[in-house]
Amino acid sequence: MAGVALEHVTKAFRTRDGSTRVVDDLNLEVADRELLVLVGPSGCGKTTTLRLIAGLDEPTAGTILIGGRVVNDVAPKDRDIAMVFQNYALYPHMTVYKNMAFGLKMRGVPRREIRRKVDETARRLGLESLLKRRPAALSGGECQRVALGRAVVRTPQVFLLDEPLSNLDARLRTRMRVEIKGLQRDLQTTMIYVTHDQAEAMTIGDRIAVIRRGVLQQCGPPLEVYDRPANRFVAGFIGTPPMNFLTGQIQADDTGLRFVGPAARLTLPQRLADSIGSQAGPAVVLGIRPEHLRLDFDGSAAALDSSNDPSRTLAPIGNASIQLVEPLGDTMDVHLTLPGGDSLIARIPPSTRAAPGKRVELSIEIARVHLFAADEAGRRIG
Repeated sequence: MAGVALEHVTKAFRTRDGSTRVVDDLNLEVADRELLVLVGPSGCGKTTTLRLIAGLDEPTAGTILIGGRVVNDVAPKDRDIAMVFQNYALYPHMTVYKNMAFGLKMRGVPRREIRRKVDETARRLGLESLLKRRPAALSGGECQRVALGRAVVRTPQVFLLDEPLSNLDARLRTRMRVEIKGLQRDLQTTMIYVTHDQAEAMTIGDRIAVIRRGVLQQCGPPLEVYDRPANRFVAGFIGTPPMNFLTGQIQADDTGLRFVGPAARLTLPQRLADSIGSQAGPAVVLGIRPEHLRLDFDGSAAALDSSNDPSRTLAPIGNASIQLVEPLGDTMDVHLTLPGGDSLIARIPPSTRAAPGKRVELSIEIARVHLFAADEAGRRIG
């Protein structure tokens, strides 16, 4: 297997208004045998990045390396990669066996070796009973496994998967995520996986790379990106429901630095105060995830778990009215409106007596707050 590296890669397309950069000075390194997920909103450049690695598109600038070899001028068939597409791209007139064997046949692999590899891969993916069927007689999940099998049977250096689960229902997506992760672990292969589903990215990737408008925002292990987002975009994109944001300013008083906004006033934890320094006044955005908000209905703040961890210091931020309640089975999402008009979402236990129209007191786990610059870049503070 092999690693993949992109060095200052740019891809621009000419439009009527000039040139549009779909991928903008992208630097990214994928380690050998790593599963890296490219995630971001639709149109951010994820699929284009995958096509550049595959050789289906040529970079406007920059260098692409596979296994330490520069492949900018190498034809796609000679890059030793396999790509799984969103729409499966199976040959409708061929059986499952012939679909899986086609790539090997085109490379001149002996018939006996083709049979051995296809049978072995079919057993691994549970396709033995489907080898004589055509794609029209398969379910969506079976078609997806055949597309994976066609890639696996070639034992390439790198697997590229372009939103392979987007056409499946929610239950099947969950099962296929487990299968793909297990397959990558069994094969010990390098895999680059594209999705716009941040929950999928969090669960499947060794690392995730968040892209916005062709620019890499952050790359790291899923929980690191979740707990320490590099900027406001990453904080709002990674997480369901997304992080809550409140605008305000930093003010200094006898107790230290405080965040003061139309909807909340609270003393900042020391780690954030140290990052800001003694300077007060800059406009900032405070972020808090829904699971770190507490609702007080009757004198006891509701939490996602029932532990009484003394390190979870609560800071009151005022009252709010409940606008909408979304029961999710094991949790409940409560949509709130603060007196100043700001909206928040809290994730609380399903047994809590929340109902539209009720007023509640809000508190937050002060150690869990985030601060971001108020400008467009919205970089993380601290």
